[in-house]
Amino acid sequence: MPTAAKEKIIVALDVPTLAEADAILTELEGAATWCKIGMQLFTREGPPMVRLAWERGFKIFLDLKFHDIPNTVAAGVRSAAELGVDMLTIHLAGGPEMIRGAVAAAPGVCVLGVSVLTSSSAETLAAVGIPHEPAEWVPQLAALGAQCGIGGIVCSPLEIATVRAAVGPAVKIVTPGVRPAGADLGDQKRVLTPAAALAAGADYLVIGRPILAAADRRAAFEAIVAEVA
Repeated sequence: MPTAAKEKIIVALDVPTLAEADAILTELEGAATWCKIGMQLFTREGPPMVRLAWERGFKIFLDLKFHDIPNTVAAGVRSAAELGVDMLTIHLAGGPEMIRGAVAAAPGVCVLGVSVLTSSSAETLAAVGIPHEPAEWVPQLAALGAQCGIGGIVCSPLEIATVRAAVGPAVKIVTPGVRPAGADLGDQKRVLTPAAALAAGADYLVIGRPILAAADRRAAFEAIVAEVA
């Protein structure tokens, strides 16, 4: 399996329990490099879930999307960093002071700024008072994040090019909303295939359902690696 390709894929552990996540990690151990622990799993299982993934040798993306007053976010980010995670997320909409505080709180962790969720559309933004298309709003938020020292940006694959133009080459781009050709889109609205997302300039791809729902998860992961390699 091409090492460079497999290290670009982050497997989303979008399951509710440690036991289910443990089964997935067991199946993917030695094949996958990264796993993502999100709100559902972390809220139920907490730090032991992070510890399990770390002990299995996985790099960890803790996706809790912190968004609060600057001091509270900085404290949360610091606590997450102490767990040994490699990446974590904050919402860029929290503003400059919050972003800078988060980055300063975890100098050894790649703090990722979430721009616009891949389930959002222009209608979603309008409903909360933002009169922009996602394609317009995402690079504005990304530029703000880069100005405040963010390590990476989370955006739809369709905004990769404009985000890269806004943040430059040093900031990582992480893209959910990635689906292999022919896969069910689920609730994602702005998607690309893994190969297309990497060709557009993404550094990491977050993939959940196409791997987790497969009868053979390891084979599904390896098929995606082959596609992007």
